[in-house]
Amino acid sequence: MTQFSIPCSVYRGGTSRGLFFHKRDLPGDMEKMNRIFLSGIDAYNLSQIDGLGSGTSHTSKVVVIAPSSAAEVDIDYTFFQIGIGREVVDDNGTCGNLMAAVGAFAVNEKLISVSDHQQHADVVVYNTNMKKKIGIRVPVQNGEAKVNGDFLMPGLVNEGAAYQVNILTPGGGKTGRTLPLGEIFTMEKPNWEKSYELTFVDAVNPFIYVRSEDLGIRGTENNQELSADTNVMERLEAIRSEAAVQSGMVATVEEARQKSPAVPKIAFVAEPHDYFTAAKKRIKREDVDIVARMISMERVHRTFAGSGLLNLAAAVLLPGTLPNRLSRFYQRAEKGEKIIRIGHAEGIVEVRAALTEDLTDIAYVGLTRTARKIMKGELFIPVK
Repeated sequence: MTQFSIPCSVYRGGTSRGLFFHKRDLPGDMEKMNRIFLSGIDAYNLSQIDGLGSGTSHTSKVVVIAPSSAAEVDIDYTFFQIGIGREVVDDNGTCGNLMAAVGAFAVNEKLISVSDHQQHADVVVYNTNMKKKIGIRVPVQNGEAKVNGDFLMPGLVNEGAAYQVNILTPGGGKTGRTLPLGEIFTMEKPNWEKSYELTFVDAVNPFIYVRSEDLGIRGTENNQELSADTNVMERLEAIRSEAAVQSGMVATVEEARQKSPAVPKIAFVAEPHDYFTAAKKRIKREDVDIVARMISMERVHRTFAGSGLLNLAAAVLLPGTLPNRLSRFYQRAEKGEKIIRIGHAEGIVEVRAALTEDLTDIAYVGLTRTARKIMKGELFIPVK
């Protein structure tokens, strides 16, 4: 036998795609399990030609799901970010986009009870990466997760059924604090020509924010321009790695690069201004509250990670942070749900968020996504 097979499904959630496994189908040995993930996606080749990845960070993902033993929780799930041309299986972060697909998988795989007459199912899941509960309202049709609908997401051409994802008390999952370095942290290094102001926000996934202007860019350049600017890309990775050390997530810069390349992630933000999307659609400054682009695994993200949208919405509302100061919400700390309009490379996304009663932390963040099952079958893994 030169290959063995394992049951696997492929789902899209938002603008991400991943391999989905039942935990019961995977080996208990971590090394053997990781080999399945690495081969299934093909972490070995940059093109990922020998697996189901596509050479991008938003398609190099794995989700493992199991029924939960916790009270008032339906399922537990763990997310893994897989390397591109690197043997990396990173479970330090999570994926906001694929949360919608987790709900769809739970319904389709009969992990919760759904009748043929239900129009939606409320799935409560526990994410082991950030140790938080997530509520997912899954649209249902004939007992299956619904696909067709009229909700259009930036980054996708086709409309789909709307999935509501809400995360309560999202802060502090990795560092114990929503703002582990305070509202603003100034980073300086002896060999750098300048210092950088940044905000580190630990909500859903840990994210670092720097000003586009401080990097010498507008923040609305296309992916090709940004990817070709090696000075900016190298500086962003240097800031990311150093901030990971300062926050206590890792002990050294080398550890941040080698063992935690997926998180914290880093993004650059700018005040609202006119720009054109990748599809040449004009976005007007009055239609957005902040403009942002992000880097994942040292690559420019085509759109913006779902976890990043949730994190950035939190950052925009938190008084005094860098995103807050650059946004339309500066000096507007108020109770109640707010809609934060984030402008990114593919358009505008609206994110729900609310501050706590004392206006010092985030009560919840929420996002609307679409999702669908792409395939279900057997994944073949070469025997080493």
